[in-house]
Amino acid sequence: MSTETNVLEDLDFPTPGYAIGDDVADLLFRQARTVGAFTDEPVTDEQLAAVYDLIKWGPTAINTVPLRLLVVRSAEARERLAKHVNDGNRDRVLAAPVTLIVASDPGFHQHIPTLAPHMSALADALEDQLEQREQMARMNTLIQLGYLIVGLRAAGLDAGPMAGLDTAGVDAEFFAENGWRSQLIVNVGHREGEGTRHPRAARLGYDQVSLTV
Repeated sequence: MSTETNVLEDLDFPTPGYAIGDDVADLLFRQARTVGAFTDEPVTDEQLAAVYDLIKWGPTAINTVPLRLLVVRSAEARERLAKHVNDGNRDRVLAAPVTLIVASDPGFHQHIPTLAPHMSALADALEDQLEQREQMARMNTLIQLGYLIVGLRAAGLDAGPMAGLDTAGVDAEFFAENGWRSQLIVNVGHREGEGTRHPRAARLGYDQVSLTV
């Protein structure tokens, strides 16, 4: 029997402490970048739906899942969005294959009887509490935004999340009828080259960000 072990080099064993292999960890985190330059390869509605069908399982408070997405594709819609974006990001919005307006829905409470039947009474209790609903919706939407970015990467797509927009202007432009509240935008596509001219920046270590009591 051969004692050669070099075949093991081709196998992707999980790094100690992880339940996933290094290739997945690289795809989702270590080699993933915030992308600003995309190819012309399209992003389909089917791809975006598949991403959402995955990330919707991420936890939110009381399973409220208040994240809402507006998919901006057409040239006309891009122009409408771009006028509410800071100068430094405007060209990126106009050039990206797709831009997602990530919004929160203060009307999330209407779905509580379906999403959290054991908390159905909360739907009526929150009806007249708009400020509280807006706070809850924003917090949980930002949680879901993290899932969204990782989900896009898992689908083989690249993401360029950006703030720097007039959210009140975006809301008036796109959400006057449904009452959604824009939070950020995310350009989505396939990176061109490295997708960014900036080298990978450092990150803080665990000992710099944690305390134990």
